[in-house]
Parts: sequence; structure tokens; C-alpha cells
Amino acid sequence: MLDDFLARLNDQEQQRYQKLLRLRERGVEPYPLRATRTHTAREAIEAFTRGETVRSAHLAGRLIALREMGKLTFAHLQDGSGKIQLMFRRDTVGADNYARLLKDFDLGDFVGAAGNIVTTKTGEITLQVTQFELLAKTLSPLPEKWHGLKDIETRYRQRYLDLLSNETARKIFVTRARIITAMRQHLDAHGFLEVETPVLQPLYGGAAAEPFVTHHNKLDREMYLRIADELYLKRLLVGGYERVYEISKDFRNEGIDVKHNPEFTMMECYQAYADYTTMMTLVEELYAACAQAACGTRQVTYQGNAIDLTPPWRRVTMRDLVLETSGVDIGVYTDLPTLRQRIAALNLEIEPKPTWGKQVDELFKTFAEPTLIQPTFVVDYPEEISPFAKKKPDNPRLVERFEAFAGNLELGNAFTELNDPLDQYARFLAQAEQRQAGDAEAHPIDLDFVQALMHGMPPTGGLGVGVDRMVMLLTDQASIREVILFPQLRT
Repeated sequence: MLDDFLARLNDQEQQRYQKLLRLRERGVEPYPLRATRTHTAREAIEAFTRGETVRSAHLAGRLIALREMGKLTFAHLQDGSGKIQLMFRRDTVGADNYARLLKDFDLGDFVGAAGNIVTTKTGEITLQVTQFELLAKTLSPLPEKWHGLKDIETRYRQRYLDLLSNETARKIFVTRARIITAMRQHLDAHGFLEVETPVLQPLYGGAAAEPFVTHHNKLDREMYLRIADELYLKRLLVGGYERVYEISKDFRNEGIDVKHNPEFTMMECYQAYADYTTMMTLVEELYAACAQAACGTRQVTYQGNAIDLTPPWRRVTMRDLVLETSGVDIGVYTDLPTLRQRIAALNLEIEPKPTWGKQVDELFKTFAEPTLIQPTFVVDYPEEISPFAKKKPDNPRLVERFEAFAGNLELGNAFTELNDPLDQYARFLAQAEQRQAGDAEAHPIDLDFVQALMHGMPPTGGLGVGVDRMVMLLTDQASIREVILFPQLRT
């Protein structure tokens, strides 16, 4: 009931609500259908700065400051382009209108104001108001401008207030848009076709992750939110496209921390007649282009570390990096029992894993990954944890795969893609065994994808780049929640 809602209003909201009622009693609609605007704040200021005479300009935006000085009142109006000072003279707008300005208007209200652009005695470019109107009454007061929202949870749950009071937050998301635009431009310029693949899938796949599960009523079957785009994009290469990409929302039913959000943005691309070395070059070029667009330079600072994204990036094998940081040579300890013995002999504190490949990956994550500050490609991963990558001819326990890192962030993952349907089916069977052994993230068998490979997929390089992680790096944000407008939060 409306009465119940109104009863919950606090004192300030009640006062503003009474103003709204008074406006309607006088026949003034506090939420009119339309607004007139001829200039944004920035356009008006820039036109005046160029020496143009700006008369009868109509501006629209929020009142963010109001200073009464007797027969003269100064205010600031803010719109999406910036802010501009307003000057209300009682003898110009009329005594009755001037009184209503002070009585009926509050900070945060949306107003329309018309007049001429002038400069004040202090030199500030100002709209000298001749007429004004209320465009939308604000019932709840806004956060105090200079201090904003201090509680992190409130900032994320009420992002609209964070954006209103936090210029840094606004800039992050403008930068994010520029990064994604630059990414698209780079891929388009290199002959990639942007495509769309299903978000709701009959069988999830393309990554080691647990899915979100839903139910399709008419089909009476379980469906899944995609965890990756990979298997659908590779079907398109079977269909004849040679370069495709998608910037997509993916969903993984996993924990929430500073680097992970269950809903996140990925760019995946696939290039025929390429391999993982081709994808390394693409990552270098893509990051250089996006850094230039976002920061104007390829040298950035992330969490106190100066990072140079200029190609070429360092390349190092997982074996060498694990040996360097933990003392374990995975090329010598090539089965799980001997690997665990070596770990125990070195008194390494590390979580035990059920397979050799997963234990190697845990060694890497525990000891090697924290050292990766400068841009680095870590190459040649265990086959057991890479079911879609081709094996290395000289060592079939490893595959042609890399992950890209900088600033202790994993930035991307790429393969020389497996296109042998029989090998792919065998990998699925191995994943099924891991699943039966209790690995909830093991990949399900996708017979339809195997059937697609039976029709032939060319030699291919594939790449996935985390867009959120890229924005974190290029805007110097330690938490993924700072670069997602509406992150998932614990209740």
C-alpha cells in the first residue's frame, strides 16, 4: 500500500514529499513529460569560450549546489557532460518564481533553465537564468558531495549514488567503455567477425567450472547459463568462418572474491590457420591498443607496480617457472606419487589435488603466479587440465597452451585448438572419469561438438581474454567489483 510506503519515509523525505504535494496543488507537475535542452553544460561553456554569443540556451540537469545571497542566488547544474554555474536574479525571474525556487527546490532535483551565457566578476562562465522549471522532484537526498559513500557494500548495492558522488567511479566506467570499443576496433580491423552464441545452453562447456542451472518449462528440461563461448565459436569455424569473436557475459557458479564475480565479461576469438604463438601476438597487440585508448600510453601503474605492456612480452614455460619458484621440477616428477613426495621433501605447504595435472597447477598458482608482475606468457600446460588443446609433439603430457599474466592477474587463456575428433572424444572420456571421481568442474561429454569436429575444423588458434581483468589492470583497481557496475554481493 502507498500509505505504508510513505510512512517509512524519513524526515527529509517527508519534507520533500510535502513540497511535491504543494506543487501539485498549484497545478505544477513535478515529473513533466518532456524537457527542452539546446546545449549540454560542456557545449555551452565551450561555445562561449570560442567567443560565440550564447543566448536563450536551454540547459537541463541536477541541482548540486544552491547559495542564496538575498536577491541573488547561485547554483550549480550538473549533467552528463559536466557542470555549469547558474545565476538567479529576483528581478530577472520575477519575485514569485524566485521565492518558489528557494521554497520548492532541493539539491538533487532535476531542473531546466534558460538564459544567456555570461561571465561573473570572478570570471566563472555562468548561465544567467531568465526562466526555469522543475523536471523531476528528488524525494531522497543525495550523498554529501565531497565525502560520498564510505561503506563499500553501499557503494556497490546503490551504484547510482556512488556514480553521483564519486568522480573516480564514473571515470572507471567511461574508461571501460573505451577499452571495449578499442578491443572491437582492433579485432574488426584484423578481419574478425563479431558473432553471438547462446547464453542459455542445453549443455555447458568450454571451461572447468560449475554452471548455473535453470529449467525450461515448455521443453521440460534443464538448461545452463554458459560458462564459456568456446565450443559454439569453434562450430562456426567448422561452418566456414575463419576469424570470429564474441564479447559476452559468462556465468560460473563459483565463489566471490576480489578477482572473481559469478557473472563476468569475456572476449573469446578463434582464428583459422593459427596456433598459440599467433594468439600471443594478438594478446600483445590487443593490450597495447586498449592501453593506448584507455591511458594514452602502454606504461601503466597497477597497485604500485610500473608495468610496461609494450610487445614483446616475456615467454616462460610452466615447468621453468614452477622450478624457479618452488624447487619442484615437474619434468622429473611426472606422476602424482613422486610429485607429492617431492613436495613433502621440500616441506611445501600446498593443497593436495587428485591428479598430477591439477597438482602441478596448484604448485603454479601457489608459488609462481604471485611473482608475475610484468606481462608474461606462461606456456605448455598439463594435458589433464587442458581438454581442448593440442598435445606437444615432443611431450604428449603437455599441450600448446598459454595463460597471460600481469600485475598478479591472470589476463587470458589460449590454445592451439584440438581439432582431432577422436582425440577430443578420448579427452571427454577422461574428463568423465574425473567427474565420477568427484570433480564437479570436470567437463561433460559433448557428443554434438565431437560430431561437429567430425566434419572438419581447420588448424586453429583460440583465445579468451577477461575484459573485467583488463579494466582492473588499466584503471589500477584491486577489486573486480570496482569495474563491474552491479557486482554480485553476499546478502
